[in-house]
Amino acid sequence: MKHILLATAIAATLLASCGNKTCKCGCTNCKCSCAACTGANDDSTKTLEAGKDYKIADRTIIDISKYTQDKDGFITLFDGKTLTGWRGYGMDATPKNWNVEDGAMHLKGSGNGEAQAEDGGDIIFAHKFKDFELQFEYKISKGGNSGVFYLAQEVTVNENGKDVYIPIWQSASEYQILDNANHPDAQLGVDGNRQAASLYDMIPAKPQNAKPYGQWNTAKIMVYQGTVVHAQNGKNVVEYHLWTPKWTEMLQNSKFKEGGEFPVAFPLLNNMGGDNHEGYIGFQDHGNDVWYRNVRIKELK
Repeated sequence: MKHILLATAIAATLLASCGNKTCKCGCTNCKCSCAACTGANDDSTKTLEAGKDYKIADRTIIDISKYTQDKDGFITLFDGKTLTGWRGYGMDATPKNWNVEDGAMHLKGSGNGEAQAEDGGDIIFAHKFKDFELQFEYKISKGGNSGVFYLAQEVTVNENGKDVYIPIWQSASEYQILDNANHPDAQLGVDGNRQAASLYDMIPAKPQNAKPYGQWNTAKIMVYQGTVVHAQNGKNVVEYHLWTPKWTEMLQNSKFKEGGEFPVAFPLLNNMGGDNHEGYIGFQDHGNDVWYRNVRIKELK
């Protein structure tokens, strides 16, 4: 996961509103501009204590009702042939360093450590999912690092009068992808919580059953009404519960803590998925080669 210092935004509290009545979002004050109260369909703006704003972009999404479901109710997000439906985070097109190779989605790493190549960047599937089971396979390069994000938002902050996208990991949980044997991140964090399949920097995957670099692993992420499960190679390895006091406590004990190095991350992650509790699926460009295939999802209703 990227360690990018965002010094432009400060810890968050939403300013809410709405006269002498109760707003749709539950507030009782008088200046609410939230999307829930205004019915806004454009970018929603959240105001931070120091007067800095961040915006959650409301961009065009794909109508997945047109996608064919298999007999188990899954739809294919990557067909092994094209990157249709995918685009770069904060972009209109797919970065050139993502391509299709032997039926797999392949990121060609920058060759410059953790730095993204000029033609690289994180990618997302252009639809927001709420309750779902995501299945995929991954293969990491030697010493490689990547990640799978879920319930992600596209978020900007104002910097010198210009809207700038913050890193995707500041708004989303991350299923860590790592070569445990050769990447130093495996020895950092606490109790292995930066190793493969972990909830990055918060909950270690147990048992730790990732295969060595260059070999395919099966993976699953299940989100249902706040309960989240990570699975790897046929074993459930992480379980936690969003939007609970325990979730807030975990955030406060992590690198995403309130008032910490990444001040925008705490309010975004504490209410991950926003008011609708939904967001994008994303694959991380961490500068290293990584492959994904058999990516499919089932909405849980």
